[in-house]
Amino acid sequence: MVRGLEDKIFNAVSYTILALVGLATVVPLLYVLSVSLTPYAEVLKNGGYVLFPKEITFNAYEKLLSNSAIPRAFQITIFVTVVGTAINLTLTALLAYPLSRKGMPGRRLFLFMVVFTLLFNGGIIPTYLIVKATGLIDTVWALIVPNAIWSFNVLVMKGFFENLPEEIFESARIDGAHEWRILLRIAVPLSIPSIITIGLFYAVGHWNSFFAAIMYITDRSLFPLQVVVREILMMTQQPLENAEDMVPTVTMQMSAVIFASLPIIAVYPFLQKHFTKGMIIGSIKG
Repeated sequence: MVRGLEDKIFNAVSYTILALVGLATVVPLLYVLSVSLTPYAEVLKNGGYVLFPKEITFNAYEKLLSNSAIPRAFQITIFVTVVGTAINLTLTALLAYPLSRKGMPGRRLFLFMVVFTLLFNGGIIPTYLIVKATGLIDTVWALIVPNAIWSFNVLVMKGFFENLPEEIFESARIDGAHEWRILLRIAVPLSIPSIITIGLFYAVGHWNSFFAAIMYITDRSLFPLQVVVREILMMTQQPLENAEDMVPTVTMQMSAVIFASLPIIAVYPFLQKHFTKGMIIGSIKG
């Protein structure tokens, strides 16, 4: 009886905390979405705080999309995200797999180098000089190449490769398979959950790329979406002559935030199931 009561109290407290955390996450996003769809006159009437708009307008999104910088920046961000993530996953797998093999010569040295770069880096100025010396300034590759491999993700994928049953690899070697074939036909297919998870980390990092863009890109035609959104957010509020007809800065800001965040939010639910899904269950028989 006492234990059952304690469990109920614990569950009640846990659900309450989770509900509060959920509200703290959802309410700001709901506010941004509501303001982006609400006529500014109604926003002013409600003291600038609207969660459920009584009237909906898409004027802010129409004006946002009419800006030539937004579609161009959107295309650049999609290119950087797709191509950059593909390069990231390829190089990460090619580095993580040999590090996961205990018999690889020099494994400890290479692993130390990976961990060292995770703890220390050369700094902003040396990195900028390297990017400049390689001719990547004012190119989209400056947003991809310097971050081609993330040490943390290498260690995560290495750990996943190490957890794969060694019997599978031994059987493949007995059948005459070389390491490239083992990696492409066995290790990668069995590591799909890890690869999708790490790929999402890489994709979100590229999609939200901002600091690298302002560091290495000066050509405005090459600005990614986040830099353009930042410029919109930094716009000063203009006096309103007619709040019913004009699209004020605050509404444009909120619509820009939604426009920049919506693709990642829409994709995430379809990939979430792969985070915990086991792909090696039943891969060994007997």
